[in-house]
Amino acid sequence: MKIRRFSATAFAAALLIPGLAACNGDGTTAGASATPSASGSVAPSATASSSAAKQALLDSTNAIREGNFKFTMTGAGSTAEGQVHEPSQSADMRMTIGDPSSDLMMKLDLIHAKPDSWVKLELGGTAAAQIPGVKNLNTGKYHHLDQNRIKGNRSLGFDFEKLDPAGSAVLTQGITEVRQTGEGAYEGTVDVSKAADAGSLDPAVITALGAQAQSVPFTAKVDTQGRLSEMVLKIPAAGQNAAQDLKITYTDYGNAAAAQKPPADQVVEAPAELYNLFN
Repeated sequence: MKIRRFSATAFAAALLIPGLAACNGDGTTAGASATPSASGSVAPSATASSSAAKQALLDSTNAIREGNFKFTMTGAGSTAEGQVHEPSQSADMRMTIGDPSSDLMMKLDLIHAKPDSWVKLELGGTAAAQIPGVKNLNTGKYHHLDQNRIKGNRSLGFDFEKLDPAGSAVLTQGITEVRQTGEGAYEGTVDVSKAADAGSLDPAVITALGAQAQSVPFTAKVDTQGRLSEMVLKIPAAGQNAAQDLKITYTDYGNAAAAQKPPADQVVEAPAELYNLFN
């Protein structure tokens, strides 16, 4: 499984190197239960509980649309964290795939301050030397990106019309069953086949799940103001992908900061090799 917005093309880049298919997703495995537990339910009736609980989770994503929050996403040995600050039309994100002992490790530090974007890239691992033009990529500096060359690229670009990198509003709309299990806590199932545009799941993973995609177990938490604070999708094993958890968190609603542009002496124009790697 991949964190789609940030890592899908990064993994694809890894696959350009012979023998690196292992980088495509057998990272940390978290056991995924076949069905969520019903213990701890506080609802007087299943029907009433499900309707009220789903509405609560649908409403919990409203604050995300205001575009002022911090977030994290973790899954399959990949991590992503950052913040979105719509008032300044800016965002920054950091993403890591693999670790130094992997065949290929990739770190990206992305900064968006509309209309500009920059990325600092670090490639490591035993196979990094095989990537074309790696010396032009591992400069330790931020590469200024040509917006015309990254238009529509979900790994390097950022759409200020779609402020949530994880697409939790889309995910919650796909909920098929849910119950409240405690104060601000929920569990149930979601049809991820309806959530291909969420941004947090790769369509290839959804396809591999087959019928299982229609009832993926999840848990969720909301804060004291009813805003989504955590959502965990328990992705079953499918094809070559091991069972694992995709965890999304939101914090600091209304308290994010404008992204800081990189210092001019730390910026170079992005080389052709960078665009080739992600396209």
